[in-house]
Amino acid sequence: MSLVELITFYLLNLAFWLWVARWGGAEWLEGTFLSGFLVSIWAPRWSAEGIKLFAYGTLFFSTVLFVLALFIPDFRLLI
Repeated sequence: MSLVELITFYLLNLAFWLWVARWGGAEWLEGTFLSGFLVSIWAPRWSAEGIKLFAYGTLFFSTVLFVLALFIPDFRLLI
C-alpha cells in the first residue's frame, strides 16, 4: 500500500468513525439491522452509548496503527 493510499484510507475511516461517535451516527444506527454490517455483528443489540464506545476504541487503535504504518512500512500490510 502506498503512502497516498494509506492516508486516504485513514481519512475515510476517521470520517466514518467520527460520524458514528460524535455527529449522531450512533443514534441513527442504534437498533438497526444496518449497524450489524457497518459497526459489528452484535451492534443491533447495543445502545447508542455502546456504539459510541466501540467507535472511540476503533478510532484509538486505527490511529495507533496509522502512525506506526507511517514510520514502519511493514505495518501497512496490517491495514
